Amino acid sequence: MAVNDVNDSLLLPVADADGAPFWEYAARGELRVQACASPACGELRFPPRPCCPHCGSFESDWREMSGRGRLWSYVIPHPPLLPAYAEQAPYNAVLVELAEAPHIRLAGNVVACPDAPLNSVDPARLRIGAPVRAAFCPVGPGGGVTLVRWLLER
Repeated sequence: MAVNDVNDSLLLPVADADGAPFWEYAARGELRVQACASPACGELRFPPRPCCPHCGSFESDWREMSGRGRLWSYVIPHPPLLPAYAEQAPYNAVLVELAEAPHIRLAGNVVACPDAPLNSVDPARLRIGAPVRAAFCPVGPGGGVTLVRWLLER
């Protein structure tokens, strides 16, 4: 099975109206996070939502992040219950805290390169606090969704 076939058999996110811009930016290779556009606030927030939890404003924009962060947590699922994931075991599922906003954590996988299978990094290489950077991988039918994945920094 080719790498893209393996990636195309994974579960894909479903964008809602609030989160759609996140996926549109990811498709362009940009990691952006929703921010309050109120001049008095400006707080970053994730997951995206219509109202700022800090000030209550309904104004928002999307700020570009560096794509850098660090592993906040990770697991190696045992056993993977879905067939597409069982084929790639052992693999990792991680939470990454963003360098610019440590209170924002994104879920994903650490991989050897953007389109590599989920098991492309030996789990023994993962450490809490390890620096990572975002990579973008189009998946699904026709590359219809671009996932944010993570590469270990050297």
